[in-house]
Amino acid sequence: MLSKHLSLLLLTTLPALTGGCRAYSPPVGEPTNATLLEQTSATISPTPAPLVQKFKEASQSIPQKAIEPTGELTLEEVAAFALLQNPELAVFSQEVRAREAAVLQAGLLPNPQLSIQGSNLANSRLKSFDGPSTTVQLSQLILLGGKIAKRVKAAQLTQDLAGWDYEAKRVEVLTQVAQSFITVLSAQERLALAQQLVRLAEQVATTVSKRVQAGKISPVEETKAQVALSSVRIELTRAKRELRVARNQLAAVWGSTTPRFQKAVGQLNELSPLPSLEQLAQLVRQNPDLARWTNELAQRQALIDLEKSKAIPDLTVSFGGTEYADTGDYALVAGISIPLPLFDRNQGGIAEAQRRLTKAEEERRAVEVQVATALSSAYQRLATAHAEATILQTQVLPGAQSAFDAVNQGFRLGKFDFLSVLDAQRTLFDSKSQYLQALTDYHQAVAEVERLIGERLEAASNIEG
Repeated sequence: MLSKHLSLLLLTTLPALTGGCRAYSPPVGEPTNATLLEQTSATISPTPAPLVQKFKEASQSIPQKAIEPTGELTLEEVAAFALLQNPELAVFSQEVRAREAAVLQAGLLPNPQLSIQGSNLANSRLKSFDGPSTTVQLSQLILLGGKIAKRVKAAQLTQDLAGWDYEAKRVEVLTQVAQSFITVLSAQERLALAQQLVRLAEQVATTVSKRVQAGKISPVEETKAQVALSSVRIELTRAKRELRVARNQLAAVWGSTTPRFQKAVGQLNELSPLPSLEQLAQLVRQNPDLARWTNELAQRQALIDLEKSKAIPDLTVSFGGTEYADTGDYALVAGISIPLPLFDRNQGGIAEAQRRLTKAEEERRAVEVQVATALSSAYQRLATAHAEATILQTQVLPGAQSAFDAVNQGFRLGKFDFLSVLDAQRTLFDSKSQYLQALTDYHQAVAEVERLIGERLEAASNIEG
């Protein structure tokens, strides 16, 4: 059993060696965790892109219990629901919280060690336990070279990287929202177009049937009309199926498998003036995939500093006492131990960290090229779709509609045969379908460009090219 002297020694020594283990308190001149966080966050902390911020504010007005939207949906409402309930975003959010915990862990001191050792328990002269000695000792590892501060800084920068990943995912989700919403709008318009075509085909079939009964045209024309009607009804069925698929894909962005909303509300035929590619390029720095690299390089440099600090040996300080059972005396015991860095000075760890910094610099240049190339490609698709939609809207559609109306009226008067009606009808439908596809391509390209610049397209128009 330990004597009261050793117990007293243990009680007085324990606070001295463990007091700093509860929380890391750096010396004067060494930045605290909060200071380090302020220094890094002031320049490279992730901030929401303007594209995200707009919909983030809208999401705050949605009740937390409103897990499934109903009725008519706008793009803003869908985006707000997605920011609140997208399952992929929840994964990234948990990673950010995990990194916060890693910062806490990085600032903790190593625990002290308590050792109790007995000696002289028995030998050739001492046949019993009359002459043993008991040593109680506390040891504390003291990290030198600023390891804790550098470890905390690296952990905080890694936490910021998780934040940038989260921001990039939010922009990606908003792009998915926009493109899925556009697909639903397009599918709704395509369904309406198919229904319109069915009504036209039914009217033509009725007119043909009456003319056949009147003996004005051959019964073969009625067969052709019925075949044409069956064909457009098949297209109507296909349009309904495509709309169901599009609705399911849209509902998936807020984590639902069964959409309950009535319809998507928006205007596909709205075309905005196009900014130049040079104007868009000036906003590309807001892209989280690019903005994160300032933080990435700082984190790699922090890891180099941490690896260099590991080359400095750590000090172990021990303090305790020994009690001699045969005499009742006790003595203090103290010691210091430190590894001799003769062979391992963490050369490999330092070299590895330096190579990873060089690798990060090359990766940043590669990402810059990839984003610039993607922006150029998306802009070309945007410009092409914009031009096609403009020509179809101003030139092709009015001509196709006028031609169909004239042929249809002429057929009723017996001036044109049924083949001319079918041809005019198909031309009109194809023109409307082509116009709808051009509008869809335009808005899909807008969503992709906005993802790359992290901002609404209209913002680029205010920049001097």
